[in-house]
Amino acid sequence: MTLRFARRVAFAVLTALTSALPGYAADEIQVYNAEINDPGEFSLQLHGNYVIEGIRTPEFPGGTPAHHAFNGTPEFAYGLEDWWEIGAYIPYELSGDGHFQIGSVKLRSLFVSPHAADRNFFYGVNFELGYAKSTYAETHYNMEMRPMIGWREAPWEFIVNPILGMALSGPDQTPTFEPSARLGYILSPTWTAAVEHYTDFGPLNNLNGRTQQAQETFLVLDYTGAPVAVNFGVGHGWTQASNDWTFKFILDFSF
Repeated sequence: MTLRFARRVAFAVLTALTSALPGYAADEIQVYNAEINDPGEFSLQLHGNYVIEGIRTPEFPGGTPAHHAFNGTPEFAYGLEDWWEIGAYIPYELSGDGHFQIGSVKLRSLFVSPHAADRNFFYGVNFELGYAKSTYAETHYNMEMRPMIGWREAPWEFIVNPILGMALSGPDQTPTFEPSARLGYILSPTWTAAVEHYTDFGPLNNLNGRTQQAQETFLVLDYTGAPVAVNFGVGHGWTQASNDWTFKFILDFSF
């Protein structure tokens, strides 16, 4: 990889970092890299995120404060084609005062450039539909469209997910813009170190002011060896709308 390309990647990430993860506990904190199961392959991912120090008021009336909350979800996925994977989630949360609830059900369909792990340039888009309890989300029915664009030239990789989310029920169905980005350094065939950044700019028609734009940055390590792939990291928030410190992990089992 050329020094000029490395500088461009670093500049792009720094630009993203100065933009603005929502200040609530999320069941999935991940930058999608367009890699999917082979046709006929089934996988189970276990996502978990614990807010070590975070916002102490609920995001909406009846919700759970992020502070000391543990959120997670099993993610079931099945490869249909070398460019198409379907999946399902069952998100849950354990509040700081010990209350547990299964809060939602989500289905997704992911379309990608085949064999993304072997490409320099890769891309895809994920569509997700979900139903949530009123104590878990402000609206019952929601959707997400997550494009993914990435470039990998050893030892560097850079990936952007310019996410659009939208409520399908309730009085306000304005799309929100929640981009995320990842800059990774490939240490070996099984280990990668990365910086991941998650943001929430708010509704597209009236973006939040800078202090209300959630902004969290994670230092992450990935292990892709057998029998389980692992992603774990620690994140810090930079604005009033962000959690101060969050620990996250993903355990990935393929069958």
